[in-house]
Amino acid sequence: MDKIGVIGDRDSIMGFKPFGISIFPVEDEDYGKVCETLKNLCNKNYAIVFITEEVALKVEEVIKELNEKYLTSIVTIPNNRGSLGVGWERMRMNAKKAIGSDILFEEQD
Repeated sequence: MDKIGVIGDRDSIMGFKPFGISIFPVEDEDYGKVCETLKNLCNKNYAIVFITEEVALKVEEVIKELNEKYLTSIVTIPNNRGSLGVGWERMRMNAKKAIGSDILFEEQD
């Protein structure tokens, strides 16, 4: 079975545990540890790593590096206080990169 993990503040990620998803709480904004955890999960062949938007913003460069180097899908999710729009923007950019234009997300007149 492919492994799935989630990184973020404890309150936002505890709900994933009953579903067998490995949780990695961020304590006291220790973003060095977040980078280390992300790298370890990629090295351990996790298929998907969810990371809350708030945390992802702090380690964005590391996420870009890991996305280029590993097959692990690193997916941003909102925390328990709501979305910052980061995940949606990243999805829009990936779609634009894949099809060459922003037709999926353009405003229709």
